[in-house]
Amino acid sequence: MRKPVILITGANGEIGHGLIEYFSTSETHDIVALDLKPLDDSLTGPNLRSMQGDILDDHVMQRIVSEFEIHVIYHLAAMLSTRAEYTPDVAHDVNVNGTLNLLKLATEQARWHGTPVKFLFPSSIAVYGLPDVATKADAGKVRERDWNVPTTMYGCNKLYCEQLGRYYSDHFRQLAADRSPSGVDFRGLRFPGLISAKTMPAGGTSDFAPEMLHAAAQGQPYACFVEQSARIPFMAMPDAIKALVDLAHADVKQLSRRVYNVSSFSLSAGEVREMVLKAFPQAEITFEPDRQRNNIVDSWPADVDDSAATKDWGWKPDYDVRRAFEEYLAPTIGEKYRQG
Repeated sequence: MRKPVILITGANGEIGHGLIEYFSTSETHDIVALDLKPLDDSLTGPNLRSMQGDILDDHVMQRIVSEFEIHVIYHLAAMLSTRAEYTPDVAHDVNVNGTLNLLKLATEQARWHGTPVKFLFPSSIAVYGLPDVATKADAGKVRERDWNVPTTMYGCNKLYCEQLGRYYSDHFRQLAADRSPSGVDFRGLRFPGLISAKTMPAGGTSDFAPEMLHAAAQGQPYACFVEQSARIPFMAMPDAIKALVDLAHADVKQLSRRVYNVSSFSLSAGEVREMVLKAFPQAEITFEPDRQRNNIVDSWPADVDDSAATKDWGWKPDYDVRRAFEEYLAPTIGEKYRQG
């Protein structure tokens, strides 16, 4: 018999690490962790099975289907914003076609075991595109339905995949004579910049904040690629894991939409520098803006309205800016490099 499992794609990434650590201690489900590279040696557990493979590879998908009964998918695999701008065609293939493959897999699984498959999808504030900093300042906290005009391939991919998820969940094969529900229960989160104390930044345009922290903890100088005034919302990684798990556990009848904003605190690059210097007073942090990358950050909201998430499923972050830096980021990152 195939074993009921939770499937995590892109398991070696920042969110994947956090989810696997959470499920290994807090859940009874078995986990299948899929990534292009071998799973990090630090990720272990009696209920963890790792697989190496590409979400674009039909043979990999068929192997998963043949061996496991999947009830929940956390689809984290993606090419992030900065790398996607250098190879937009490849990014589209990975981010869109890879997601489509997983949605089709979820549909097949739901039909076989007769219950909906929850499909958790980390989207991004990259789906927003504000035209200039004056509009950004006036916009305040941006709602889910506002300014959905992304300027990056990554943002376009994420916005389209949100719509694919909505289609599979609510409108699948709507003209078919034998129409039946897909069985996909798609739930997405538009994450702000995520800051992890345990993994290195992986190519996101919001990574100036974690890059500052990791460089400071190692005693290395850092030249920030955005201006001091560049501002976006952020979230500590434990809250990102909490948001995904809370949304997965939410009663579908309480959900008013398929995709939600979530956030914790908003900081400018200059304010991030101030927080880093409190923890690492000897840090050398300068600003050498890259105009194109800075423009991308300027097109993202300074903050987002996450009141729908609060109302529908009780979203509330555990980490405000003080606690994130003083209790989680600075001490954990500092200890990481002290231990070598």
